[in-house]
Amino acid sequence: MLKTHDTIAIVVDIQERMLPVIRNHEELEKNCITLLKGLKLLNIPTIITQQYTKGLGMTIPSILEAVGSNAFYEKMSFSALGEEGIAKAVKEHLRCNVLVLGIEAHICILQTCLDLKASGYTPYLVVDCIGSRKESNLQMAIQRAIQEGVKITSYESLLFELMERSDVEVFKDISKLVK
Repeated sequence: MLKTHDTIAIVVDIQERMLPVIRNHEELEKNCITLLKGLKLLNIPTIITQQYTKGLGMTIPSILEAVGSNAFYEKMSFSALGEEGIAKAVKEHLRCNVLVLGIEAHICILQTCLDLKASGYTPYLVVDCIGSRKESNLQMAIQRAIQEGVKITSYESLLFELMERSDVEVFKDISKLVK
């Protein structure tokens, strides 16, 4: 079960030149923004990665704004954990549950989830906050993640799981976000 004290999020490669070619990218962006605003209200640490920034551009402004930070980790490895700085940042937060969102599902997202699992973390694949250029690749990534023991969730489900109760301070704010 997800708890605020043991959860961190990784936003993988939602970059200027990649997002427009992703299937249903408008909905993906909207879902990611909603999730990230909710995580910010819940004080969940969030790490942003960028794949080969020189070629793929910066993380889109709406994502940076939702996280409330311009900080990112550059990567060349497809898996976020394939970069020493990112692996160290995840470890330093001392949290066992890792929410994974971003693009592309069948490459960087899947490899990040597999590496997280192999490193002893519990990865949670936020299925309505991931995307690929082709629907078949997205579906394959979800199926493969399930086969490998990655937890599957949606952004609304996990936000309410992290809140646990309706009498918490952020309930009304998060409820407004998901409506």
